[in-house]
Amino acid sequence: MGVISAIGNSVAENHIALTEAVCGVKKEFSLFPTKYAGMLPFGQVNISSVSLPGKLNITEPGVTRTTMLALHAFNEAIRDAQIPLPQLSSFDTALIGASTVGGMCLTDELYADANNNTEGSPYTLSYDCASVALYLQQRFEMNGIINTINTACSSSANAIMYGAMLIKNGFAKRAIVGGADSLAKYTINGFHALHILLHENCTPFDEGRKGLNLGEGAAFLVLEKEEDIAGKKVYAELTGYCNANDAYHPSSLSEQGDGPFFSMRGALQNAGLSASQVSFINAHGTGTENNDEVESRSLLRLFENMPPFASSKANIGHTLGAAGAIEAVYSILSLVHQEVYPNLHFNQPIATTGLIPVKSYQKIQLQHVMSNSFGFGGNCSSLIFSKA
Repeated sequence: MGVISAIGNSVAENHIALTEAVCGVKKEFSLFPTKYAGMLPFGQVNISSVSLPGKLNITEPGVTRTTMLALHAFNEAIRDAQIPLPQLSSFDTALIGASTVGGMCLTDELYADANNNTEGSPYTLSYDCASVALYLQQRFEMNGIINTINTACSSSANAIMYGAMLIKNGFAKRAIVGGADSLAKYTINGFHALHILLHENCTPFDEGRKGLNLGEGAAFLVLEKEEDIAGKKVYAELTGYCNANDAYHPSSLSEQGDGPFFSMRGALQNAGLSASQVSFINAHGTGTENNDEVESRSLLRLFENMPPFASSKANIGHTLGAAGAIEAVYSILSLVHQEVYPNLHFNQPIATTGLIPVKSYQKIQLQHVMSNSFGFGGNCSSLIFSKA
């Protein structure tokens, strides 16, 4: 696994920060000029776009911050898995990436450059929705199946699911799966237009929740078949997954939570598990009025006895296309270390549901962890990771 977020630049740093209940969402903002700097809190990765190329040995022009964050996490994942370069470029190694912003984080630069440069702009190729995966493919000379998924906030959960299906159906022996998104004017202005960006830190599952905080980051995981892992370090098993869509509204979930309910139930069925066997739920938990109440209702609809649950978006912000992969890493860390991390800034349960998330770091026995990622358009995905 590899991860970078507002609370750490590696899996180890993220793990320590989670156990210490660190909040990386702050009003200090330095990535680019915006009128919202100092007004809105963001989950900003603590490495500047100026220093990232040197750290990552990037010399090409027009490489976006999204791609650099992806490369950072990708490097850690393949080092951790000890994948040799010949195997990385093998036709049976797949790369499934995800992003919602992609190269659109350099929209202003592309616009300015296109108006001043008649011979084309290096930012044009970066603007492609698949630019992140294409860069990784070219840098590492990968020849297997390469794909990019953009289903909003469920993007990298679906990338994980798609990679697993490639392996299961014989199209790949291993799949490197994940996603990346950077903070950008494009998304900040877009989410502000929806009136769901909060001027304070978000409070997932709290009665007084009023909106979300945007974050940035990246995560990648290496998936392999069980018969191919002899002698290798194994964190967990991906036992269940499902995608469902309630097709209710472009940016809201249906009141009864059909999408979340069917994705969670489908993941359980795929894993051959009952709801009572789930030890912990890494909830989507954005801190918005619609999402948290709907997710709570769908949880109560599925679970007769509610297992412990929490959202990590108060730690790192909503990382959009990277959220599913980052939170998959967090779910796996919970399994490996047999612990759960607190849902920050929670005070009072939602009146209509009464659910109370995990409020403090705890050591508990975990066998199966569910990770939820729900996107715009009602695109909902649930993953189940089990103790190795």
